[in-house]
Amino acid sequence: MPHTTPEPATSLAPDRPTSLIRATGLRKSYGDFEAVRGIDLDVPAGEAFGFLGPNGAGKSSTMRMVAAVSPPTSGELRIRDNLVVYGRYFGLSRAECASRADELLRFFQLTEKAGQKVDDLSGGMKRRLTIARSLINQPELLLLDEPTTGLDPQARHVLWDKLFRLKQQGVTLVLTTHYMDEAEQLCDRLVVMDKGEIVAEGSPLALIREHSTREVTELRFGVGEHESLAEQVADLAARVEVLPDRLLLYTEDGEEALAKVHERGLRPAAVLVRRSTLEDVFLHLTGRTLVE
Repeated sequence: MPHTTPEPATSLAPDRPTSLIRATGLRKSYGDFEAVRGIDLDVPAGEAFGFLGPNGAGKSSTMRMVAAVSPPTSGELRIRDNLVVYGRYFGLSRAECASRADELLRFFQLTEKAGQKVDDLSGGMKRRLTIARSLINQPELLLLDEPTTGLDPQARHVLWDKLFRLKQQGVTLVLTTHYMDEAEQLCDRLVVMDKGEIVAEGSPLALIREHSTREVTELRFGVGEHESLAEQVADLAARVEVLPDRLLLYTEDGEEALAKVHERGLRPAAVLVRRSTLEDVFLHLTGRTLVE
């Protein structure tokens, strides 16, 4: 969900005027547990920047430091402009707040619900309302921690559309997610985090090109058979991953790999040929799927 931040204690160095967020060697510890282990970030104005990773990767701990609600244990963090919420807290007049509220309700398709209590709204509407509140002071930077968790597919796509439109208007977006499709849809650039560290950085397309193949052939056999069958198809792909419920063959031509599997007399119970995704990137880099 969106975070609010107070006025920053320090401003960005004058030689980097276009960066909204810069971090060097950023660390966060909770007792003996180090949640964030010395990461570097540089987020320019107007970018949609994402943190991709499973629960426990350090995404939310990083976001809380960026949002100035949790102090860094060590390292340097500089923020030029911050997300602000509730316009009256920042000197806006009642008339300005009312005008801006009407505009935001229209933008988030909530005008018809203006008279309803918040508790009566659906999950998707509550999420849109929360983001609308975050925009009352027209911030340059919007921080979103797992913005669509718990929403149904339709509500997720509605929110994606609104966030994309905000980016077109010049709002800088920084978000955390463990949904690979969300990261691909929204992020110009992202970092993949695992165990408190950044293991890769780049655009979604660049990360897929660098760390995976063009296509993936998924093969599902009987329970407990995948480990033994992996050896029989190992030469058909650049890489084979064994998951509890399926084999993943990473190849440039998924249909060709599938045909060769059938030529060897193997008959999987289910097959799927698809393009590589950020989840495949994460599996390759960390040895585990994004959602476990």
